[in-house]
Amino acid sequence: MRTPDFANLQAVLARQAPSRPTLFEFFLNNRLYTRLGGPLDTTDPFGGARMIMRAFLAAGYDYVTMSGCDISFPHKEVARGASRGMSELAIIEDRASFEAYPWPDPDAFDYSRLDVLGAELPPNVKFIVNGPGGVLENVMQLLGYEPLCLLLMDDPALVADVFDAVGSRLLRYYELSVTHSSVGAIISNDDWGFNTQTMLAPELMRQFVFPWHQRIVAAAHAAGVPAILHSCGNLADVMDDIIDVMKFDGKHSYEDKIIPVEEAYELWGHRIAIMGGIDLDFLIRRPLAEVTARSAAMLQRSATRGSFALGTGNSVPEYVPDENYFAMTEAAVGKIG
Repeated sequence: MRTPDFANLQAVLARQAPSRPTLFEFFLNNRLYTRLGGPLDTTDPFGGARMIMRAFLAAGYDYVTMSGCDISFPHKEVARGASRGMSELAIIEDRASFEAYPWPDPDAFDYSRLDVLGAELPPNVKFIVNGPGGVLENVMQLLGYEPLCLLLMDDPALVADVFDAVGSRLLRYYELSVTHSSVGAIISNDDWGFNTQTMLAPELMRQFVFPWHQRIVAAAHAAGVPAILHSCGNLADVMDDIIDVMKFDGKHSYEDKIIPVEEAYELWGHRIAIMGGIDLDFLIRRPLAEVTARSAAMLQRSATRGSFALGTGNSVPEYVPDENYFAMTEAAVGKIG
């Protein structure tokens, strides 16, 4: 284990060079959490969170991702691999169902984990608070993607009200989270795109989605903490919005078939921190030595310019072999496991 220091990630998010190679990941997986963090204590109400904390630190991260509380937007369960666009997923279909929906109150939830577990963090380690999904993701879960597209034509006022109901609650969630001294940054996690374009036309994203993210970032900045956007898909048409309007400090999630992280770094790394980026398909399919070499090359590319933290293009799901994940992190922290 190396000594963790959140200042390294802060430097990356400030588009500076950290004092040493720095890792970034949104989340790992249960197998890695157990392998790195030890067994889950099922008698401990914070047992899962404590295991994740131990795992992140053992893997060489300077932070731990953590939800601020258990807030969520109740929705229909989706079978693994099922499309989020299916109309039968809709739980809000009209004004009556909008009014009847049990909208959560962010102020009614318990954020004490940020204090209790924050007191257990090593010196110079912080939490990065992620959301319970993002603005667009939660709206799509409540309306269904296809019904959302139809409602944009049939009842745009209802669509606006659903976006406002979700966005205002997520904003308040982050406002409450960043008041805790253990929080060093936030992640606004909201998938916005396909492989070729944004989920909604850019002008609709600017009308319904982006204003809430702009306010979320402003709330983070007002509390003195940076904000990271985790969003999949091809966002080339809205990168100026992400950087200049919403003013995110870092952007996470990259795929080689959309834009390799090396190209993203050269295009945008002088304007926004590039977080992660080693493509998951590459990570899984390529020889371990090639994974390490590409990871080391990205660290070398950014060594003097900064504005980069090494990690996967998205996260570390269960189907990523442990040895492939460790081949990537080896370029930054040496051999683990």
